[in-house]
Amino acid sequence: MSRRSKVNEVVSKAKKEISSLEKKTDALDLSLQYEKKIYDLEQMLDIAKSFCQNLDFDNLLESIVYICMAQMHVLGAEIFVRDLITNENYVLETAKDLFDDSDKPSIPVSSPITKKLLDVQMPITFEELKLLIDDQKTLETLKALSPTLIVPLIQKTHLNGLLILQERIAIEDDVSYTEYEQSQIMSIASLASVAINNAALIEQSSTDMMTHLKLKFYFFNILSEAIDQAFLQNENIGVLMFDIDFFKNFNDTHGHECGDYVLVEVANIIRKSLRESDTASRYGGEEFTVLLPNTKTEEAILVAERIRAAIDTHDFIYNNMHLHVTISCGVSVFDATDNLVNSPNEFVNQADQALYISKSKGRNRVTLYRKPDNSR
Repeated sequence: MSRRSKVNEVVSKAKKEISSLEKKTDALDLSLQYEKKIYDLEQMLDIAKSFCQNLDFDNLLESIVYICMAQMHVLGAEIFVRDLITNENYVLETAKDLFDDSDKPSIPVSSPITKKLLDVQMPITFEELKLLIDDQKTLETLKALSPTLIVPLIQKTHLNGLLILQERIAIEDDVSYTEYEQSQIMSIASLASVAINNAALIEQSSTDMMTHLKLKFYFFNILSEAIDQAFLQNENIGVLMFDIDFFKNFNDTHGHECGDYVLVEVANIIRKSLRESDTASRYGGEEFTVLLPNTKTEEAILVAERIRAAIDTHDFIYNNMHLHVTISCGVSVFDATDNLVNSPNEFVNQADQALYISKSKGRNRVTLYRKPDNSR
């Protein structure tokens, strides 16, 4: 065999080996792609389960934020959702450490930005959005959050909110989102939007639209759970019942609009005086109840006194009139040894009995429920 023939034979053999390796590499790459897709689908199922099981509105939003941060490798995320009471704005509900209820950033439902997001129905960068929209005020609101991607939360034909992905963890100096990643975040956003819609319906059905406090039936539900937990963990829980003193006078003297104003102001003071773990409800008319988990007697009385004093010193201004408002309060504390209540009704009735004593002794005071001494 000539030298040329041998060379040709070696070259041919090498080509076959290279071709075989390329096929194996392609097959391996394809296999890895399928494995990643299967893994991502399994992840999506877990995410869907997580969202469906979480019907508490605030906890759900927090869960969505953390899942998106982990899946998209970002250092932060925020969510604007439609205001549950007015439906006029999309409100930033996930940055509670930075803003209080009165100054949360918001985007009008009628903003060109929200309309554009509903039209495109896909993630968009802030720079792309600036080229499409002329709405400087809303753009400044978004810019302050340092967005790397803005994701619409769409439920059927409605925009439920906006998901803002913030600074991205750099991988080889590339912080852009691939087409596949954008598809993934839209899948998560679709699941999140359905869950937000369901949680919003529950939130609305359990909330008093005037005071924005919880309704009586919701309060009893969580109180029942709190009693069971306190018994099992040997903890104390407190229940406060408030009643606005001489409330009928506000309606009779200044009209029902004035009465409504007083109710809303009192509810706001109560809400701002509590921890996140506490729950306030409008029990009915001018009565309010508060649940204080893991709270001893002395602490419950301090909370009640703080609320009473805050209302007593608050300047209620209605139609340029300065009104003086006071409340009376009854306090009851669950204790597995000294006050083992058997039901939410019994617990609230104890606070109500203490409230009656506050009323009978001159109002604008706090009274602790004490069990009758049957030894006499």
